[in-house]
Amino acid sequence: MSQASQRSAVFLAEMGIAPHWKLRQHADALQDEAQDAAAVDAEVLAEMPASVPHAAETVQAAPMPSAPQAVPQAAAPAVQPAAPVAVPPAVVPAAAAPDDSTAWFDDAPTPAPAPVAAAPAPIRAPASPSQPAAQRPAAPRPPAAPLDDSTAWFDDAPMPAPAPVRAPAAAAPAAGPVSDAAIAAMDWPQLQAAVKSCTRCELCHSRKAAVPGRGDLHAQWLVLAAAPSAADEADAAAGGNAGPLSAEAGTLLDNMLKAVDLSTAEGAYIGTLVKCRPSAADGSERAPSADEVAACRPFLDREIELSGARLLLAIGHPAGKGLLGAAARGKVLRYDGRPTVATYHPADLLRRPEDKGKAWADLCLARSAHAGRL
Repeated sequence: MSQASQRSAVFLAEMGIAPHWKLRQHADALQDEAQDAAAVDAEVLAEMPASVPHAAETVQAAPMPSAPQAVPQAAAPAVQPAAPVAVPPAVVPAAAAPDDSTAWFDDAPTPAPAPVAAAPAPIRAPASPSQPAAQRPAAPRPPAAPLDDSTAWFDDAPMPAPAPVRAPAAAAPAAGPVSDAAIAAMDWPQLQAAVKSCTRCELCHSRKAAVPGRGDLHAQWLVLAAAPSAADEADAAAGGNAGPLSAEAGTLLDNMLKAVDLSTAEGAYIGTLVKCRPSAADGSERAPSADEVAACRPFLDREIELSGARLLLAIGHPAGKGLLGAAARGKVLRYDGRPTVATYHPADLLRRPEDKGKAWADLCLARSAHAGRL
């Protein structure tokens, strides 16, 4: 082997490709050996007896390998490599004539350097609950489906459930009955409004409307009936302000007061012991019960205080009994320190005109009591 071939062999051994160089160097020698072996086999077959022609045919039919299956171990190179690299055997193609030139190596591309393995990433402890985990890259989104102008998806879509219908909020419960202390602190407008919305007794369930008093708010005489009449209730329910004794009986009462120089415009105020009309089961009028009179008594007491009346005139037997506990015509009694006189109701005088003289005597008694002569 020439010196150039030795240098090449040493260099190729350093690069880890020495077997390929050896195979190409000895390719011709191996081919010559194969041709010699074939010639020897032909001579042996010619000398064999004719009784075994099939053996000759079998031997002749076997194809000869174009190259040996194994490559004999080459002699160790003059310079040992630093770290021999084992290369798996490979099928060697037919090589060209041996050439000791290294021009093919000079033109060969330089092999790429082996990639340097990256250092493994450090293992991090799991993030504590108080620290947010590292934000991971978002997964790639699949490509959007092509737009479709069809509206079939809308036709097959389920109808949304209707919104539940909420029941209207329950009305706030009505305020409880007004207290005696609250009534005692009211002025005239507040008192009349409280009368219209009163719920202090059972009459609030059967009435059509409550009937406040009427007349001079700074009256000297306070004229009191037992309860409003059906006509008084109908007028109040229709929005009128006529007050109690507004029909024919009221006209007669106005004439009686005029006879003693009084009127509802000046000097007299007309009210009732109860502000709602008591009615029987058949709808007819009845006298108020003791409980109904007691429930409305704070309204009456406030009317007396606000007006400053100096005399009370009870008209009709139920009014005198409810106010004083007993009807006593012809006498001057007292209610809360004020002189009180009982007389006939104007409606009774319309039915019995003969009692008008007695009623006139009662008015004269009341005028004397008011003047302080009694």
